[in-house]
Amino acid sequence: MNQKPKPLAVIDGETLMDKRLPKRSFCIETLLPEGISMLGGAPKIGKSWMVLDIGVRVAKGESIWSLPTKRGTVLYLALEDSLARIQERLCKLTDDVPGNLFFAIAAGTLADDLCFQIEQFISEHRDTVLVIIDTFQIVRVGGIDTSYANDYDEVRKLKALADKMRISLLLVHHLRKQGDSDPLNKLSGTTGISGAMDSVFILDVSKRHARGATLFCTGRDIESRELELNMSRETCAWDLISDTLDKPELTLPDEIVKLAEFVKSIEQFKGGNTEFAEQFCVYAGVELSAKALKQLMNRWRYQLEERFVYFKSSRSNGQRFLEIRYIPSSARDESAVQDGRNPLPETSVPSVPCVPAESEVSA
Repeated sequence: MNQKPKPLAVIDGETLMDKRLPKRSFCIETLLPEGISMLGGAPKIGKSWMVLDIGVRVAKGESIWSLPTKRGTVLYLALEDSLARIQERLCKLTDDVPGNLFFAIAAGTLADDLCFQIEQFISEHRDTVLVIIDTFQIVRVGGIDTSYANDYDEVRKLKALADKMRISLLLVHHLRKQGDSDPLNKLSGTTGISGAMDSVFILDVSKRHARGATLFCTGRDIESRELELNMSRETCAWDLISDTLDKPELTLPDEIVKLAEFVKSIEQFKGGNTEFAEQFCVYAGVELSAKALKQLMNRWRYQLEERFVYFKSSRSNGQRFLEIRYIPSSARDESAVQDGRNPLPETSVPSVPCVPAESEVSA
């Protein structure tokens, strides 16, 4: 029996812009996002030292290269190493190895148990934030199929796992022997590998420092940047020399800072978009249309929430309305925040008396 075709699940642009979607989480702030990433480098350049140091720092919640990390359990599949070699490297890197950093020197492949093994580990360690596979080649299916489609397919399986488990999954991979002016083209395999990645990092010999390397970084959720690094002779950790992003943190627009102050002063508002924009403009001494203000609010939603300002939008009879409140941490629903839901109470707050202006329909 033929199954009935499934219709497309669609969402209109206006609804999408107002929708509160889960915030993209970072394992290393602004650098290593949730999802699947790949670190490529030439043999013996120090890839394993780098990911081991990252694993230690993330497990301890320590910053790396002046970037904050998200503390949590880390699983490192060191598939080219022995326990003795890992122990030796740890002794050189740090004198404080955390108990939430776990190692395995053998694992299944994409053809059999690998995804199950990782998922089972995470089910037993719910705070897992990072899984490292060193190297990607060992867990691949193998065979004679080296096509773009096969490369893309293998990575997509791991990406689906990373997205499902809400973790950062970092694959270590080799570079081609022949050079290329584009660092991304140096990854071994077809462009199907890099094309399926959320982020790609290429560790290459530095042209500026004798013991140094350049880490080329690019991805869907990160800004392209180059980190100049130098390996410490004492610890074999990669130390930061320079970062092409001098200020990786986001700078809030003045309007958003003032908006947070305004909402804190009034505590709550429920009414038309245009009326709210007019009241805010008087408070802040700025000129913004209701549409421009709403676009700013949508873009900087999570930065507003960090300042305890929450909002949601609605439409009635062709007119657009806004509910916005200042909810300090002591009064908000923490379970909603953790689940990515809007902590605004379901019960309505008293509406601010207003008669929507004619421009409200198009704002």
